[in-house]
Amino acid sequence: MPLPFELQVGWRYTRAGRGGRRNRFISFISGVSMIGIALGVMALIVVLSVMNGFQKEVRDRMLNVIAHVELLSYSGQALPDWQATAARARQNPEVVGAAPFIVSQSLIARGEDMRGAVIRGISPAEEATVTGLGAQLKDTAYARLKPGEWNIVIGAEMARQLGVHEGDKITVVSPGGQVTPAGVVPRLKSFTVVGTFNSGHYEYDSGLALIHVDDAAKLFRFEGPTGVQLRLKDVHEARRVAAELSQQMGPDILVRDWTRSNATWFDAVQIEKRMMSIVLTLIVAVAAFNLVSTLVMTVTDKQSDIAILRTLGASPRSVMGIFIVQGAVSGVIGTLAGVGLGLLIAFNIDVIVPFIEHLLNVSFLPGSIYLISQMPSDPQQGDIVPIAIGSLALAFLATLYPSWRASRVQPAEALRYE
Repeated sequence: MPLPFELQVGWRYTRAGRGGRRNRFISFISGVSMIGIALGVMALIVVLSVMNGFQKEVRDRMLNVIAHVELLSYSGQALPDWQATAARARQNPEVVGAAPFIVSQSLIARGEDMRGAVIRGISPAEEATVTGLGAQLKDTAYARLKPGEWNIVIGAEMARQLGVHEGDKITVVSPGGQVTPAGVVPRLKSFTVVGTFNSGHYEYDSGLALIHVDDAAKLFRFEGPTGVQLRLKDVHEARRVAAELSQQMGPDILVRDWTRSNATWFDAVQIEKRMMSIVLTLIVAVAAFNLVSTLVMTVTDKQSDIAILRTLGASPRSVMGIFIVQGAVSGVIGTLAGVGLGLLIAFNIDVIVPFIEHLLNVSFLPGSIYLISQMPSDPQQGDIVPIAIGSLALAFLATLYPSWRASRVQPAEALRYE
């Protein structure tokens, strides 16, 4: 079956690189437009895939250490009966684990070195049902956290900064002071390091320490756990479950899910992703609208051809269709090439980036700044499809004016000086 007339002529104009110098120049400009579209689409896919991967990687590592939902006392004091609170929470079918905890900001010192840290008091047995880290260390470091022995497990990065190993002593300085005849002095307690953990998340590896919940209650002078941690079947249902638990628990219990505990970080990532999408879409738009100049030059160069087609019976609509096809073909080729290159790079980013880092002897993601040290990538259909559709739409819009201008060419005027 023969191709439509408009498609045949439009395709011929697209690949017409032979002939005079002017034809070759127009063909070159058309090629540059296609390359620009391809590079813009590729950059969009790669950048958004990396940002998706970064967000997913940090979220997964974060949720390996923290619970999905936390139930806290509004007063900041111990819960009257944490077992009863946990039992009520377990009535929700989404809750699969519950564990008591106490958390407080403190200082950890060894010799003259001192670091700020979050001290979390946990119950090792219940903690294994709530966090991935608890399940991982249940039979090793967590098993050594026994009440009254004043043992502590710290992050691997904190241990490196303080220069401590298993069996070493460190001092925990609690935030509340102790009143003595000499004035208010800080409360100090010596702990024995019985293990370290490496969650892959710099913030926790450098600033989190774990002790037994009974030791935490004595150290911070609480009568018992100040909250209950919960694990859910589906982490993405945390906000909905938190709202349900808030209604169920009443006004004395503060319910906080992981999305609200880290809302600032996730909001910042979403804003950055949105702004990068806008900036890179402008690059695609500039490349797409280069097609305007290409088609305008083509229309000017082909005025005699257009006049001949009109005298042979071609309608203005057919002439317009020819140049729409020419611009659309450039847009389709550029978009498909960009999608292919973008996916190729996005799926192999874990090989490409280490090679470039080794070649240039640099590190693109220092763990102390970006929380993770490897470049992640997570191409998502929800990003790729809109990018491709948007690129095609911009290319199509760029063809409208030159095509309309071609349809307005008058045969008599065009052939007057031929």
